[in-house]
Amino acid sequence: MTHTVQHKQRLLARVRRIRGQMEAVERALESEAGCERIMQLIAAVRGATAGLMAEVVEDHVLHHLVDPEKHPGALNEEAAEQLLDLVRTYLK
Repeated sequence: MTHTVQHKQRLLARVRRIRGQMEAVERALESEAGCERIMQLIAAVRGATAGLMAEVVEDHVLHHLVDPEKHPGALNEEAAEQLLDLVRTYLK
């Protein structure tokens, strides 16, 4: 079973929140809201999407690259944590 299946409900909840945020962008555009408001809404969507990507990437690294049961000695935990810190920083 993949990690996306294991965390399916949590990931779907994030996607649904992102969908709601995109609908808010659409409503703002339809109502001719100011550009400041629209940019704020878009930035929120971008942050939420980056957070979703970071979660999936982190789970991927932890379950497919450094899982000691599946891949003994593939990567050490310190290297994995450094990689994840870099990904988290990049996706912010």
